[in-house]
Formats: sequence, structure tokens, C-alpha cells
Amino acid sequence: MIQQLVKQIEKAKAPIVVGLDPMMTFIPSHIQKKAFAEHGETLEGAAEAIWQYNKGIIDAIYDLVPAVKPQIAMYEQFGLPGLLSFQKTVNYCKEKGLIVIGDIKRGDIGSTSLAYATAHLGKIKIGTKEVSVFDEDFVTVNPYLGSDGVMPFVEECKKENKGIFVLVKTSNPSSGEFQDQLVNGVPLYEIVARKVVEWGEECTQPGSAYSNVGCVIGATYPMMAKALRELMPKQYILVPGYGAQGGTAADLVPYFNKDGLGAIVNSSRGIIAAYQMKAYEKYGETAYAEASRQAVLDMKLDIMNAIGGKQ
Repeated sequence: MIQQLVKQIEKAKAPIVVGLDPMMTFIPSHIQKKAFAEHGETLEGAAEAIWQYNKGIIDAIYDLVPAVKPQIAMYEQFGLPGLLSFQKTVNYCKEKGLIVIGDIKRGDIGSTSLAYATAHLGKIKIGTKEVSVFDEDFVTVNPYLGSDGVMPFVEECKKENKGIFVLVKTSNPSSGEFQDQLVNGVPLYEIVARKVVEWGEECTQPGSAYSNVGCVIGATYPMMAKALRELMPKQYILVPGYGAQGGTAADLVPYFNKDGLGAIVNSSRGIIAAYQMKAYEKYGETAYAEASRQAVLDMKLDIMNAIGGKQ
């Protein structure tokens, strides 16, 4: 799967993933009004508004980017109808040829982690049949319960040729409360990174420069990223924190290899809610999707200028 992601990054000439993290405050009023007229001010109405909003954005950007990253919590908050919108979004993105990274950040004890891995990457056995459930291409995984929480995902990756991005150094300000703590003089995030390399050795296809086991390193920590890039040469890096969280294109340089590959940068609200930003306010609510498209084009130019346009 990582080979497919790399191919699509090269084809699009855009190491960008769009975070489909909808909030009701992002959704234009005309979409909300139509959904509420059909379903009432209910969970079903909210879920329909989310789906229609997502569809507009996907239609506007699918030819520009290789991947999308729906954050499942933004859908779960609307209960079962919200999860149905998540599923519809995943399916529609795959129909459009996009790689789907499910931002689920799961990580639990063995049997529970296996159930998560089955739901999102694998197949569940029902009688004599095996059925895919959410069927993302990659998911994000929290490693802080140790190997027995991660290995079920690794095993599903091997069976299904799918991938994971393991949290190593996250972009949020308080991440250092745990991730930066020294263990025998070594930062905890570096210990996690070494385990990611170990897990990744089991998920590297013959002839591939990268493993199906990648990692997450926030754009707000470029100096740490430089050291971690050297430590994890075969790990693709999913980079949150660009734009709204303070990460700049210049900060991204250490995440990439000399060939311009090795990392994919996420932007969520900076793209999906672009029409609410001053730079794109001329588009207005009705052209929210066109604003998102322009935000992608601007992000691509910003990043490619920073890394030298080596795609």
C-alpha cells in the first residue's frame, strides 16, 4: 500500500493529505438548511449535512491530492448516523481514486486492538464469509500500550497489504508531558521510533524503499524530525500541524528525503474551512468547495517551493 501512496504522490506532484474533519461550524448554512429540511434538527440531519459538505470538497480536490484523512471522532460525535457518513465518505473517496488514511488513533490490549484492526483494515468473518467493514487503506495507531496493541495492526497490514502510521511525536503543545520524557537518557519518542523501525521490518514489500508501517511527527517539531528522519529511513512520515497549528513550509524540509519523498503533510481546517479564512473569503459560503480547491493549490505551491520541487 505504501508503494501505491508514493505513486499517487508522484503523480499528483503534491505530498498533501486533506483532513476531512468536519464540524458543524464549518458547514455552510445552505447545506445545513437543506439537510435539516429533509431530516429535522436531528443526528440524521447533521450526518446528512456532513456527508453533503464532504462530497462537495472531495469533488473539488480529488484530482489534486493523493490522499484524504477523515478523523473518525468528528463523525462519532453524531452517533450511528455520523458513522454512516464516515463510511459513505471513505467509500466515495476510494471511488474517486484517493488513498484513505483513517485517523482513528486506536491502541489497546491484544484482543481489543485486534477488533479495531479488523474493523478498519481487515475482514470480519460472518458465517462462511469474510466482510470488509470501514476498509481504509491506512490508519493511525497509538503505541503507548506497547507491542501487543500494535502487532494486531501489523498482522492485518501483512495480510491485506495495508498500512499504519504510528504516533511518535505529535503536534499538540502538551505532547512533551510524556513523549519528551527521558528514559535512561533517551527521549521516549525516540524509543517509540526504534520500535516503529522494528515493526516496520515485518511490513516492507520486496524492492520497496518504504515500509507499510509509517509514523506521525508533528510539523511543529522540525529539529526532532531531523533526527527521527535519520533514525527511521524506511518510514513514511505523516505530518500534522501545518498551517492552523503553526507549522510552516520551511519547517517541513527535514521530514523529506533528498528526492522530495518520505513525508505527506496534512491540512484539515485550512482546506475544508478555507472559505472562512480571510485569504479566501471572496468565495463565500456557496463556493466553499472552490475555496478548498484554491487552498490546496496554494498549499502545494508553498510546500514545493520549500522542499525544492523535487517531486
